[in-house]
Amino acid sequence: MNISSAIIHARPGDVAIVQAGLAMLAGVEVHAISPEGKLIVTIETEDDGSNVATYEKIGQLEGVMSAAMVYHQTESEPYKEI
Repeated sequence: MNISSAIIHARPGDVAIVQAGLAMLAGVEVHAISPEGKLIVTIETEDDGSNVATYEKIGQLEGVMSAAMVYHQTESEPYKEI
């Protein structure tokens, strides 16, 4: 399992569109939105390929200017960790 966090920068006036697009992506959760249009999100995926694909989808969303990964962790056996 991959767990990462990112800061998404939306075009001015497009925050709601970006937020709606992020809500449609599996494993993506929005935690905060700044007045300047920056969104803090976490992303949970099963493997590296899915993680990359999710970031590519985020970058292609209407209104997204940039997406920067802030943190990444890989859990090889997440259920054993609990």
